[in-house]
Amino acid sequence: MPELSPRRRVLVLAICCMSLLIVSLDTTALNVALPAMQRDLDASTSGLQWTIDAYTLVLASLLMLAGSTADRVGRKRVFMAGLVLFTIGSALCSLAPNLDSLIAFRMVQAVGGSMLNPVAMSIITNTFVDPRERARAIGVWGAVVGISMGAGPLVGGLLVDSVGWRAIFWVNLPVGLAALLLTFLHVPESRAPRPRRLDPVGQLLVIALFGSLTYAIIEAPNAGFTAVLPLAIIALTALLGLLWYEPRRAEPLIDLRFFRSAPFSGATVIAIGAFAALGGFLFLSTLYLQNVRGLDALHAGLWMLPMATPMFVCAPLAGRLVGTRGPRLPLLIAGTAMTLSAALFALFEAETSNVTLVLGYAVFGIGFGFVNAPITNTAVSGMPRAQAGVAAAVASTSRQLGQTLGVAVVGAVLAAGVGASSYKETFVSAAGPGWWILTGCGLVVLVAGMVTSGRWARRTAERTAERLESAEIRDASRVRA
Repeated sequence: MPELSPRRRVLVLAICCMSLLIVSLDTTALNVALPAMQRDLDASTSGLQWTIDAYTLVLASLLMLAGSTADRVGRKRVFMAGLVLFTIGSALCSLAPNLDSLIAFRMVQAVGGSMLNPVAMSIITNTFVDPRERARAIGVWGAVVGISMGAGPLVGGLLVDSVGWRAIFWVNLPVGLAALLLTFLHVPESRAPRPRRLDPVGQLLVIALFGSLTYAIIEAPNAGFTAVLPLAIIALTALLGLLWYEPRRAEPLIDLRFFRSAPFSGATVIAIGAFAALGGFLFLSTLYLQNVRGLDALHAGLWMLPMATPMFVCAPLAGRLVGTRGPRLPLLIAGTAMTLSAALFALFEAETSNVTLVLGYAVFGIGFGFVNAPITNTAVSGMPRAQAGVAAAVASTSRQLGQTLGVAVVGAVLAAGVGASSYKETFVSAAGPGWWILTGCGLVVLVAGMVTSGRWARRTAERTAERLESAEIRDASRVRA
């Protein structure tokens, strides 16, 4: 791909960020709409979990396939296909007559969404060639995630109360169409010099692993452990199959050699922990504010402003810090703040007091605002350019998997605690174990950030990159021979 002018590079970055904005905003805005959807569609707690997890599950399962397909057939082409599918899926969701239809249409959305984030990151990586400039661009990318996560509850609340929950999906239509037109006009086509082969066995194993694990967790409180045990066995078998099969392929779906890089492994673990915390945090907060305190969607969104505002402020700051000082400081701030916030709810039932509720939201907003930029930067830094898209896809998959598991686990714990009682009577005590789980997620971010961002970790990243580059050169030589 020819080098673009500075102005054109900024435009490409803005277009890619537009796609990220609608994908991220859609997920967080939907959380505020859950009680309204529950009433309108007569949904259970597990039904609410599926409206979120059906989307994130499909997204997580297909991200790496979408990234490798884009490298093969063209990143611009796949990116535009993703925008078309996501926009169509959003229109269908807004028309869903019942919960089952909504879940099915969310899956259509997710197929399109899987073609956006990793492909956009690959476009950015190949557009910004200079390492420092690329770090700043990735910082902006991470900041947009934080901003969209912060804005989601407020935007969702405004839309649900003024128009209805279906309006959350209407917002995606003009943004998706505008991004599609701008991509057609301004984003150059690019492909990997030597695209990776498809890995259908690996893809099926990933889908079996994510799908069976999520279904088992969500349905366990209602169906019982014995009923979901076969699904747990399928998940374990799929995991073992991946660990056995992928290293034996010349071009695997998941290149396990990436995990020899401590920063890459750390970014994967941090992404799962941070987004599990976010998914669980929003799920518990939304149900508490609306079903226990009796607030409407708009006022619930306003109560989340103390969380959204620090995300707005800290996400761009984290991007600049990563570009100038590296990922360590933002990760330590993120892990500390997320741990303290969840512990405040777990230890002191912070939701029962206005002061501690606002404090808990604000501290969590600071933590999550700092976590996104270093995840993406750490995942792709040091990787060969040809591998950056795959590395970014693994990081994106980890985000979606984390959010899926966060909603599934915390929702299952809450459903088991509430039982047949009303939310108002038992919510606070039933949510206690969930808050402890989120405290553990914060600790995972803190410890992983501390261990995988030092000198030793950077040396492992350099060695991994050298091995990958050497392997690429050898493979290219064989192809020419």
